[in-house]
Amino acid sequence: MSDEDFRKQLEGGGLLTAEVIYYRPDFPKLLQSFVWQTVDIAPKFPRLAQFLDHWRRDIEAVIHSINIAHANLLRPAQVRFVDEALKIEKLH
Repeated sequence: MSDEDFRKQLEGGGLLTAEVIYYRPDFPKLLQSFVWQTVDIAPKFPRLAQFLDHWRRDIEAVIHSINIAHANLLRPAQVRFVDEALKIEKLH
């Protein structure tokens, strides 16, 4: 996981899994599946929107449908800073 993904999780992002069902223009009856994961922020999903814009613009395949799943893995309320540390020393 990159530092950018961790920062987005602290801002309320969570793991997004998107399954894109698509077909190639030369084989419209053959549906194919592409699964993509990223950290994104619900409910607007800006990274998913950016990915789909790229798909529509640069990939020669027509999107049939998209299935998404999103889970908040880490929220700011789950992070707590402490001022104390416990040191455990190995006994011989």
